[in-house]
Amino acid sequence: MIRVQEADIDVGAELTVLTGSNHRIGGIATFIGTMRDFTDGQAVTTMTLEHYPGMTEKQLEAIEREAHTRWDLEATLIIHRYGRFAPGDRIVLVATAAPHRQAALDSCAFLIDWLKTKAPFWKLEETGDSARWVDARDSDDAATARWDDT
Repeated sequence: MIRVQEADIDVGAELTVLTGSNHRIGGIATFIGTMRDFTDGQAVTTMTLEHYPGMTEKQLEAIEREAHTRWDLEATLIIHRYGRFAPGDRIVLVATAAPHRQAALDSCAFLIDWLKTKAPFWKLEETGDSARWVDARDSDDAATARWDDT
C-alpha cells in the first residue's frame, strides 16, 4: 500500500490495518523517518518537501513491486508526507510484514534505501537566515547500490 499525504501518520493505526487478521505474518519491520534539527553540523529550523503528484506515486509503486519480487512478503506499506515540517515531525513510514523476520527486516531496509535515492521528492532546508535545496548524497547512493547483487 502506498500513500503520499500532507497529514501526520498514525503509526499504530497504520500497522493494525497493514496486518489485519493475517496470521501468516511472523515478523513486521518498521522504519519511521523524522525531521532532524541539524544537517552537516548546521541547525535546521524547517524543511519543505515537494513532489510531483502522479509521478511520485507511480515510482513508489514500482519500488514496492521490486520488494515483493525479492522477498516473500505478506504486506508492505509506504507512507511519505509532503509539505512543511518542523524538527521531530514524522515524514515517512515504511513497514513490511512477512512470514519470517529476516525477509521483513531486509525488505524494510531495501525500501528505505531505494526511497532515499529513487523517490521523486525534493527537500528545501531552512536554517533561519538561509535556505538550501538538499543534494543527493554519495552515502545514499552507496546504500542503494548494496542491493544490486541481491
